Amino acid sequence: MLLLQHRCPESAFGLVKREYRLNIYVGNLSYDTTESELNTAFAGFGAVASARLATDRDTGRTRGFGFVEMTNDAEAQAAIAGLNGTMLQGRTLTVNEAKPREAGGNRGGGNRGGYAGGGGYSGGGGSRW
Repeated sequence: MLLLQHRCPESAFGLVKREYRLNIYVGNLSYDTTESELNTAFAGFGAVASARLATDRDTGRTRGFGFVEMTNDAEAQAAIAGLNGTMLQGRTLTVNEAKPREAGGNRGGGNRGGYAGGGGYSGGGGSRW
């Protein structure tokens, strides 16, 4: 009996080792808070991989919340416990583990332009006859 061994790199199967990061939601931020200040607040608890503020796509103004990614779970949990309910720039922070986005969900908006509704006759869009 002949045994053949075939070795494939993990990437051939779509398996890519990714660094673990816990995503943390930070709410009730002042509109004046910067990403650097957010990073500094969390850095006291451990290594911060990234700190991002959500901004309005039309105005570029911050939306009062953001996300911090930390690579160590224990440090991230300590940051959540240590910062939730504390004050930053006169605002009481809401800090918790971010929930993943639901795939394909409607993220709001609603204004699609054009005319609202159907054809203008009672019955909402059908033929008038």
